[in-house]
Amino acid sequence: YREWWPWLRVFDGHAFASGERWRCVVKPQLPYTLEFLIALDDVDEARSTHARLSGDIEGWAELTLGDDGQGSELRLRSDLSARSGPARWVGTLAPPLAARGHDWVLDNGIRQFRVAAFDA
Repeated sequence: YREWWPWLRVFDGHAFASGERWRCVVKPQLPYTLEFLIALDDVDEARSTHARLSGDIEGWAELTLGDDGQGSELRLRSDLSARSGPARWVGTLAPPLAARGHDWVLDNGIRQFRVAAFDA
């Protein structure tokens, strides 16, 4: 993951399974770092997962995998908010900047994954 996602500074996760807890540290293109825990509540490896996040980011996220007729489609739904540290201040004082940082991490994560997975 360090080669694919240099902005993901720490990832401590052992398995993709219900009950697992992953520790993450993310450094977006903003002047702060986010530390959070992802608790995998419900994992169906072939279809979906639901997780709760806590720490600098709190809320939930759900990934679903489906068939789009030509291949696979991965869909992310979430309800997340910054709860502590500089991310909360940025989210409160400059919501567009916080949204841009969030979108940057997701958009670049997907792009970098595609490059690593399909151009290798």
